[in-house]
Amino acid sequence: MNFEDIEAYLRTHHRGVVSTRRPDGAAHVSIVVCGAYKGNAAFVSVYPKSQKIANLRRNSECTIMSVADDWWSFAVIEGKARLFDFDNTGKEEMETLLKEVYMSCSETEHSDWQEYQEAMVKQKAVVVLVPPERVYGRFDIVSSGRGKI
Repeated sequence: MNFEDIEAYLRTHHRGVVSTRRPDGAAHVSIVVCGAYKGNAAFVSVYPKSQKIANLRRNSECTIMSVADDWWSFAVIEGKARLFDFDNTGKEEMETLLKEVYMSCSETEHSDWQEYQEAMVKQKAVVVLVPPERVYGRFDIVSSGRGKI
């Protein structure tokens, strides 16, 4: 399966779980709002000192699972995360990333983009993109959502 096979699913299923690795190798799991962005799985972390971000800075391997409301269908992306923040990315590029990734993880526009950008700067948000190395899931976009691919 290719990432293209699940992009449509990720455009409408934003409830997600990300799994990272703790220093001792154990899994750390967090709930995220996720989506597809330019061929990557994507999410924004508004807490740069969160455990998931600390884990990803040390070991970029992670898994993102997007689930449907019924918890029956899902899509999984495994890969090595790329982290973008205001320390390693220019202000204009970061603002564009934040807005575009927000939109890829939502089906609605933000009510106040200026307020959003100011909050993301203040919170030192991190954009996480995961280029897919392995993709799998159980869903059927066309029918009831209960197929397997």
